[in-house]
Amino acid sequence: MADQLPFFSIVVPTRDRPGRLATCLASLAALNYPGDRFEVIVVDDGSRGSLACVVDEFRDRLDLTLLEQANAGPGAARNTGARQSRGSYLAFTDDDCAPETSWLRAFATRFAAAPSHMVGGRTLNALPDMPYSAASQSIIDVVYAHYNADPDRPRFFASNNVAVPKALLLAAGGFDPAFHTAEDRELCHRWLSSGYGMSFEPDALIHHAHLLTLGSFSRQHFAYGRGAYQFHRLRAARESGRIRLEHGFYAKLLRHPLSVRPWRRRGVLASLLVLAMAANTAGFFWERAAQLVGDRDRVTKRSPAPRAHKNPAAYAICDKASKAASGSDRTHSPCE
Repeated sequence: MADQLPFFSIVVPTRDRPGRLATCLASLAALNYPGDRFEVIVVDDGSRGSLACVVDEFRDRLDLTLLEQANAGPGAARNTGARQSRGSYLAFTDDDCAPETSWLRAFATRFAAAPSHMVGGRTLNALPDMPYSAASQSIIDVVYAHYNADPDRPRFFASNNVAVPKALLLAAGGFDPAFHTAEDRELCHRWLSSGYGMSFEPDALIHHAHLLTLGSFSRQHFAYGRGAYQFHRLRAARESGRIRLEHGFYAKLLRHPLSVRPWRRRGVLASLLVLAMAANTAGFFWERAAQLVGDRDRVTKRSPAPRAHKNPAAYAICDKASKAASGSDRTHSPCE
């Protein structure tokens, strides 16, 4: 019976968090899944110190590989692990996550019914008494409720709890390494655009211990905003040429604190959600400005030096009009 279960390669990107990585590996060692039907690949994405001593503690309990690369971001790290994997299915989680013992079995059950789908699981907050962690969990809850409102047609899964057929992921090009955040959002959009299916498996549970401070919470959502602009710009280039907004998402996010109990937490949560939206919006426009400057620099480098014009006044008028046109931009929306 065990040999009929699919072989999974679990890929865990990590950087400079040895303690959290150890907790993650301990949870993977406790999985209720035959040990000869899965492997664990840890990809060190440029840590300042070696993680070998952490990984070595678990080699007698896990089929475990440690890969090291220069810092290139979590998407690139997942691609590195995927390319070196042996499994027919890839399961991704993060170093600050602890899957429940039935995690792989839940994925295996779903793949038995939908072998070519991307399958996403459910994430629970492991730090419910930490306000910044609770706010982050609230955001992901609203994201899932909005994008996966139709259980038969989900549109987004976070990369800390998702599994895919290896062959299809590699055929799709893997995660886009240009994204350091929102790489999961970009992959889900590209996956669906390629005609592949997605399924939600609520029994594939992980506990996310996202330890945050005011500073790291703000920086995280600023980075998410930058990734959101990258995603919107890329999607616009693929589709209509214009950035499309889903305004209903923001309304749901602002209403979410009203559903929280006890009521004493509503004010803190509402304040943190507003802060997250402000940081996200700032990151969005920061990235927009940075990419516009980059675009102009590339155009300038490609363009030949202008020839002397016989009519200097006419040349000045043309130059002024050209600069005005190059400064126009029809994207004017905040991020999601």
